[in-house]
Amino acid sequence: MSVPVRGEHAVVLGASMAGMLAARVAAEHYRLVTVVDRDELPALPVRRRGVPQSAHGHVLQAAGTAVLEELLPGIGDEIAAAGVPVWSDGDLSRIIVEFGGHRLVGSGRLPNPVTNYSPSRPLLDYLVRQRVSALQNVTVLGGHDVVGLMSTEDRSRVTGVVVYRRGTADTTMLAADLVIDATGRGSRAPKFLADLGYGRPIEDELVVNLSYTSHWIALPPGAIREHTVAMFPVAGELTTFALLQHENDSCLMTVGTMAGVKPAEDYADMLVIANRRAPEHIRAALARAEPVGEIARFRTPSSRWRRYDRLVRSPHGFVVTGDAVCSFNPVYGQGMSVAALDAIALRRCLRGGEQDLPARFFRASAKTTAVAWRNAICADLSLPEVAGKRSLGMRLNNVFTDRVLTAVETDRVVAGQFFRVIGMLDAPARLLRPSMLSRILRASLARSADRAREPELSLTG
Repeated sequence: MSVPVRGEHAVVLGASMAGMLAARVAAEHYRLVTVVDRDELPALPVRRRGVPQSAHGHVLQAAGTAVLEELLPGIGDEIAAAGVPVWSDGDLSRIIVEFGGHRLVGSGRLPNPVTNYSPSRPLLDYLVRQRVSALQNVTVLGGHDVVGLMSTEDRSRVTGVVVYRRGTADTTMLAADLVIDATGRGSRAPKFLADLGYGRPIEDELVVNLSYTSHWIALPPGAIREHTVAMFPVAGELTTFALLQHENDSCLMTVGTMAGVKPAEDYADMLVIANRRAPEHIRAALARAEPVGEIARFRTPSSRWRRYDRLVRSPHGFVVTGDAVCSFNPVYGQGMSVAALDAIALRRCLRGGEQDLPARFFRASAKTTAVAWRNAICADLSLPEVAGKRSLGMRLNNVFTDRVLTAVETDRVVAGQFFRVIGMLDAPARLLRPSMLSRILRASLARSADRAREPELSLTG
């Protein structure tokens, strides 16, 4: 397919997942793409300061995997070649996942399984960065901070950015036909817009007060079969426990707390949470584990969606993507996949021409973000300890979700569709098909019947 060139130069601010995928798309339409990042980018897959959450457990959802393969063909083979576990056969004995107190059926195989890779975040960022920076028209400029935007005299169009080399007073003006802000939650795009005379985007926010604590551990060979163990918060137990097998048999344990629950401060605290949340054989394996390296901590006060899609006016030549638009409660593993879907939305918009590009992109991005936001906010507000407005629609959604989760305990067909929904491959409406509703109803009735028999069993036992 012949792709039209839209301009001479695009500048991408931020070299994490959202920024590199945006750069990959921009490279199809601009003769030169420059990626600017405040960090000196490492030549190895290691943590860096600009991605503080990279030390913690990450999941690349199925939709994110599909986008990576579309934009960077063969990346899946590269990830697997790096020794990363791959789950593509739907074998349920290899995962333990519990949502809202409902544990996913643990045997057999999912129909129509999704493909999931389990790389550490530093490795995934490194592989993507290597592929994108190898493109002939992409340059990565590390160790630079952004001072502000350049614009036309009437401020109707952004014409570039001013950057300076960290540790110096040297500034450089980078002229650009398009500037893409992918600088994450701390993005200064609202201030930059205000400085140009535009309004700041309104913000939707839910305070969750989430804390993560993570530690690499060494397990005895063969101690566990599962490559993913994830226990999500439930009413009365606002903790998360995750044990993830990463590349070359490395293993990362992450625990989280939210809504004011005291975070784990050390490895002993982590084990206290693990012993409350993890299945018995996982607890037994952890008793034989050895911590490796240093502990890592991360805190985020809230989920926040900056509504660029609702701006009355915005300048031409400037878009915002990834966490700079919406930063989710990271418990649900949506961020990287939403950023990847943003890149696909940007590609479609660029192929449609430059006319009203920012407005078209913000609207397209918001469609994907809205689904992920609704799923995350509904999950958080299903916990009575989290303060927030619960509309009638949200309460009904959570009642239905609980019925779905009841079904995934025993029904592999429902579980398979549920995985495709949370993996952002299918819309949530797929769970409303008559064939799915009948299965969900049967599971709910069976659970009600079991509960009705429990007192009788107790008396006769």
